Formats: sequence, structure tokens, C-alpha cells
Amino acid sequence: MAKTAKENILKHTKMLDEIAEPLLRWFYSEKRSLPWRDDPTPYRVWVSEIMLQQTRVEAVKPYFERFIAALPDVRTLACADETLLMKLWEGLGYYSRARHLQAAAQIICRDYGGKMPERFADLLALPGIGRYTAGAVSSIAFGARVPAVDGNVLRVIMRLLASPADILKDSTKRAVEEALLPRLPEAAGDFNQALMELGALVCLPRGAARCTVCPLQRLCLAKEADLQAELPKKTPPKRRRIEKLTIFLLSKDGKIALEKRPDKGLLAGLWSFPAMTGHLKKNEAKKALQTIGLSPAKLDALPAAQHIFSHITWQMIGWRVELAKDRQSGAASKTAPTSDEETAQTAPLLLHEAAAPYGTTVKTPPLLWATAQEIADTYSVPSAYRSYFPYIDTPDEQS
Repeated sequence: MAKTAKENILKHTKMLDEIAEPLLRWFYSEKRSLPWRDDPTPYRVWVSEIMLQQTRVEAVKPYFERFIAALPDVRTLACADETLLMKLWEGLGYYSRARHLQAAAQIICRDYGGKMPERFADLLALPGIGRYTAGAVSSIAFGARVPAVDGNVLRVIMRLLASPADILKDSTKRAVEEALLPRLPEAAGDFNQALMELGALVCLPRGAARCTVCPLQRLCLAKEADLQAELPKKTPPKRRRIEKLTIFLLSKDGKIALEKRPDKGLLAGLWSFPAMTGHLKKNEAKKALQTIGLSPAKLDALPAAQHIFSHITWQMIGWRVELAKDRQSGAASKTAPTSDEETAQTAPLLLHEAAAPYGTTVKTPPLLWATAQEIADTYSVPSAYRSYFPYIDTPDEQS
């Protein structure tokens, strides 16, 4: 009978009794200077941990500094306008993290007087906070003796114990938490950070582990058995679904059209360039735009692009479309509203919902017309569309 994850991990856990001293000694000597680490207030630790989910440290640094400058505490985050919040998060991806962050801030203001709760269980109950984040904030910001097990920590522990347990299973993560809990030193926050840092700088994925500089190399069972490249084990990811899209940069009177995505689903509630499903040829694109009440005067092809999400790959082509000036241009070329409420009066309709078949009942979707500068400064357009950002400016501005 195959052993459970817990049995695999517990088999050699006694050797974990020896890791705290060399690990902390290495950490105090080699740790990186990070803005949230240099001033680890509860709020800063929390914001950084949410930003660091599925995002590299170096990529997070400028976003963190900008976010903290604009929203320096829980109360300003709780009261922030959604347009500002999304703009501050633009480029970090996984935008639901920002919304959960604000929802949690509002609960903290309501139930905890604007102060971050210290207890693991209270943190865990907040939106967007899982066991790892609760453990990280509780231990780093408040000194609680609780583990914080992320992907880096799992990789280090699986190699130390030469465990074949699947790190994507919750049972494996819980078994590692149980193994570390009684072995946490008084400086639990530093210990947790040290394990993360070791995974980020030394115990690297696949065959890139830098074992010769690892402070735990004499204890590592994977090194002893030459299994570093094979561990940790994890379930292979599912194949991503491919979606083909045609992206439109609709231009009129020096402004570009933006469209609000639905409140649920991929990139929910964010501004996007209008799009249709499929790769539309020039005549198909022109006909589709005419079907929804637009009058294309000139269409210029844009480069193909691809964006990879966790479960979907977008394969995109694009058209930059100059719309004809007509008697309705004054209404069509509405400038950017001062609030999202103005665009919410009409239910958003994604252009790709009208792409095929072309029906006479389809109405022009509500579009927001904004200058290139307004898009850069105010409206959050996800990085999925980044390949088309250079073509936002009008031809006169580009020359």
C-alpha cells in the first residue's frame, strides 16, 4: 500500500530539529534587503504577501512602493476608489487579489478598528488570505509561532526529507505544517522567512539547486541521494485551453475605445480593448463592426500576440480601426466618465458576444472613449493586452 503524504514526511522529520540554527545564521548574513522586510509593519507585510502570490520579488518591488505611497494604511485602502485600486494593481495580474485585499481592509476597519488582527485564525477568516498568508503575517508582523508554508518552503522540506509526496496536495502542505510547528524557534517569523529565502536563492527548482552554498547541505537527504532535480514531485498541470481573439483599437477624434469586462470571470470588471472571438480577416472585421452599429473607415492590421493565463492561452490578432465621422459622432465619442457609475447604466456587452453570427438585433456596446494619456494614467488595462499598447497613440502622435 502506498504511503500517505504524512507518513512520507514524518519518516525523517527528526532531522528537522537541526535546521533552525544554521538556517537562521545563514539568513541573517545573506538575506535580501526588501522594502516590506526593512519595515515589517503588519499592513506592509500583508500587502507584500498578497502581491507576491504567483509574482516574482523583483517584479513586485516597484508596485509595492507605488501602492504604499498611494494607500499607506488599512483605512485608505478600505476607502480607495476602485479605478485607482485597479490602476495601482495594473500589470500584477490576478486582479481578484486586489479586490480581496480591499474587501479584507473594509472588514478590518469594521471589526478590528482599522488594526490588522494578530491571530492566525482571525487572519485566515479574511477574504483572500489562505493558510500560508495568515502564517506569514502572524509570524513576521506579530511574532506568532506558526508556520508559513509556500512553494519555496515545500521545495526545501521535500528535498531535505527526500519525500516524494505531491506538493500540490493540501495533505502534503498540512503535513509539512505539522512537522514544522513543534520545531519553530522563538524567532518564528525569521525562521519562516529564512526557509522562503533559501528556496528563492539557493534551493532552486529543477536542476538549478546551488547545493554547494546551502547551509543545510549536510542534512539534505536529496543531496545525499542525488535527487535534487527530481524533487519535489507535483501533479502535471492540465493542458491550457486556447482561445483565438481579434482585438480592436477603435479610434475616433483622437480617442481610443475601452470596454468594461463583465463583473465575473477572467479579468472581471477591468477595462479592455473591444474584442471578438476568432481571427477575423479584414472584410469579416469590417462587417462585424458594421453589424454592431460602428462605421469603420480604415483598418490597419496589428501584429499577432499571445498571452498565457493559468488555464487559458489567448492567441490574438488585431486591427487598428479609424471610425468614420458621422452625424452621431458627438454621441459616440463620449469622453471618459468621471466615475464607473456612468458606464454602469447600460449592461456591458462584449463585442465578441456579437461576432458570429452577425445579427440585426445586436446593439452597439457601451464604449468609453479615452485619450492615450488617460489610459496610461487612469484606466487599468490588463497586461494581457500589452502587445497592443504601442499602437494606442494616433498616427500623428506616433510620428
